Amino acid sequence: MDVGLVWRKSPHSGSGDQCVEVAALPDGGHAVRDSKQVNGPILRFAAGEWRAFVRDLKAGACDEV
Repeated sequence: MDVGLVWRKSPHSGSGDQCVEVAALPDGGHAVRDSKQVNGPILRFAAGEWRAFVRDLKAGACDEV
């Protein structure tokens, strides 16, 4: 478990339980976890990887997933 990270969930998540949470990392990257398993695995992304991911989301590249 990563102590000190501030986890947030999209306001678009509503009250459903199928959510992910995101936390900014000190090195500029981001971490992602399942909101139902707060002590479970965490995926970590370097700053460049995160920027590419967000760019692709905004461009609609992930709409078919």
